[in-house]
Amino acid sequence: MDTQFLESFVIVVEQGSVAEAARRLNLTAAAVTQRLRALEREVGAVLITRAGRTMRATEAGAAILPQAQMLLRALRDLRAQANEKSFSGELRLGAVASALTGLLPPLLANMAIKYPALTLRIDPGTSTELYAKVADGDLDAAVIVAPRFALPKNCDWRTWREEKLIVLAHRVVEGDDAHAIVQNEPFIRYDRKQWGGRLADDYLQRAGIQPADRYELDSLDAIAVLVDRALGVSLVPDWAPPWPEGLTLRKIGLPMAFESRRIGLLWRRDSARLRLVQALLSEAESK
Repeated sequence: MDTQFLESFVIVVEQGSVAEAARRLNLTAAAVTQRLRALEREVGAVLITRAGRTMRATEAGAAILPQAQMLLRALRDLRAQANEKSFSGELRLGAVASALTGLLPPLLANMAIKYPALTLRIDPGTSTELYAKVADGDLDAAVIVAPRFALPKNCDWRTWREEKLIVLAHRVVEGDDAHAIVQNEPFIRYDRKQWGGRLADDYLQRAGIQPADRYELDSLDAIAVLVDRALGVSLVPDWAPPWPEGLTLRKIGLPMAFESRRIGLLWRRDSARLRLVQALLSEAESK
């Protein structure tokens, strides 16, 4: 069985699109479709079906998908081990939204120059989701908010940035008393399902503040835009730029000392691509 056929099948299912799979594989959509048909002939079952605009696995396709993903991961591990003296292969990296736009682009640009044989598969997600993927071995590493609990023994952590909590307010909001502003203005809450949102909620509880919630969002950029529309104030980490353009916001410091949101890299110590993770760490530390 040609592993390229399996790879095409897995990417189509994961992306829900033949066109997107073709883009990632640098093939035409027709070539990806031919690979799928060849695989279906070999296994003797239809593996992919269309549901509206999305391509999905059939019952037979869903049955073989986990094994296909495991086989492809094992193959990438073999290639990485065979080339352990060179910086080649695929690094599976997760990243939260603020890291995708702020911390990672300059690092990845430099790594693309230094290590042209290295490819990266970047999975976006929340810190909770990406932590689980690293712990389970589905990702080699992830740029996330630091967990507020002990890491498993097979994982390690490096802090890249510390972000203090700030009150975000429109420029028309008067005064510098952060607590009074949060207490008296409509409040746009950073989603408490996010680790950074829980940090902000812990601060409010410590300060004894019960704001008048108007919205609760999981996107920092969206919160900034709503604050700019004078729809409320928020308590958020002072995240890495770029921020949305054209905003007229005030950043107000907090009177109480409190822990910062830490952004950094979580990785598996037993990853077959540990050398590639270390290259990413070295690049980050050189900045």
